[in-house]
Amino acid sequence: MTPVRRMKIGLLLFMNIVMFMFLWCPFWLCDNGSPSLTTAKKNSHFDTSGSNAVRCQGKDCNAPSSSGPTANSLQRKMYPDLHRCSAGLQRNFYYQRGDYWVLENYIPADLTFRCNESITYTTHGEYTFLANLDPVTAHWQGPVSIALYAPGDDFNATVATILYLRQCARSEIRKLVTFHIFFHDSHTPKEIPSREEMLRRRVNCQAGAPNLTNITTYRAHNKLLYPINVARNIARLAARTYFVFPADVELYPSVDFIPDFLTMLKKPDVSNTTFPRVFVFSVFEVKENISIPETKNELLGLLHKGDAAPFHKNVCPACHSIPGSQEWSEAPVKPGMTVFQIGKRTPPFQSWEPFFVGTNLDPLYDERLTWEGRSNKMTQAYIMCLHDYEFHMLDNAFLVHRPGIKVYRTEPAREAVVGPQNILIHNKIQHQYDVLFGSGKNCSI
Repeated sequence: MTPVRRMKIGLLLFMNIVMFMFLWCPFWLCDNGSPSLTTAKKNSHFDTSGSNAVRCQGKDCNAPSSSGPTANSLQRKMYPDLHRCSAGLQRNFYYQRGDYWVLENYIPADLTFRCNESITYTTHGEYTFLANLDPVTAHWQGPVSIALYAPGDDFNATVATILYLRQCARSEIRKLVTFHIFFHDSHTPKEIPSREEMLRRRVNCQAGAPNLTNITTYRAHNKLLYPINVARNIARLAARTYFVFPADVELYPSVDFIPDFLTMLKKPDVSNTTFPRVFVFSVFEVKENISIPETKNELLGLLHKGDAAPFHKNVCPACHSIPGSQEWSEAPVKPGMTVFQIGKRTPPFQSWEPFFVGTNLDPLYDERLTWEGRSNKMTQAYIMCLHDYEFHMLDNAFLVHRPGIKVYRTEPAREAVVGPQNILIHNKIQHQYDVLFGSGKNCSI
């Protein structure tokens, strides 16, 4: 055989081997697209400290987990597609959602995550609430997706605040938070710079932080209602992880949630059903001058001293009355995370508005409802009841609202919206849901 012929045969064999690997290597193992961080330490789900950040590359991305799920694990039973999910490409995309323009991924986080290695905290607000991202990112240590309502002149103030936080505040904000901006089409900003231009702008950190208090926003001046459920859906649907945690930005989670939750998925399921389920946080508030507790032991100490209380205890106790709440507070604290109790949104918990980790297959929020009209989460919870959802209460996971115990106050301007929104919910929305999903005698809004 001539040397030329041997070379041709060898080249053909090599090409066949390459083609075989390409066709048979599972995409969730061979995907080397978005760079990813590896788990670093117990007190921080990911090491986000610049040069210490270890990125997954080459064959290390294909290494199997040293502690995979058991044969009867919660993951295999309820989330069998978790190991092969794909985050997809993060696109800078402008689109119209009803009467609103949405700038999705307008200012993206520096870090990206594979869809099965973390959980996205999805939230919303206006630029006046952005200071809350400091404690949120410090506690969460994972991706954050936030939708910001910025009509008219609020757009410039929103962008200025985002850039200040990315360049001058806690580094986790720049690394972990992706900002989406939206506004009503009747209140479009005068100018919208490109994302590339935004990221090139430099901030003088010595000039100090933007003023976020005692100001009248464009929205307030023009008496625009806050489309809270539009914001919630924008942030949640833009998340690129399998699991999502829809929250209000003033709610700060206990530490180590992400690694403990992902570890729990590898353990046997505590439920003997295959009903859809979500994983619920207990929610508390603390006095004005009290530091945010990071662990359950710290929280229990504050509850014992009277420095903490169940969330909305003085405003709407039924809205956050959780099944087994007393037992939760009295149970001994154990390491890791487990499901403490399983509940339903049926009497006496028919007014419950839980905060939970779920997926983007869970019902969305009804975008006809506003913040001012209240009861804006009740409709989602009603659909979940109609679908017979289980609510799995987690033993070591909790949320704490921004310090300050809330008390009931009358808000005349807001009350003018509450009545019409209640009529909309009970006379129209509930009827539509019953037609679409079937009525349930134990379910109520």
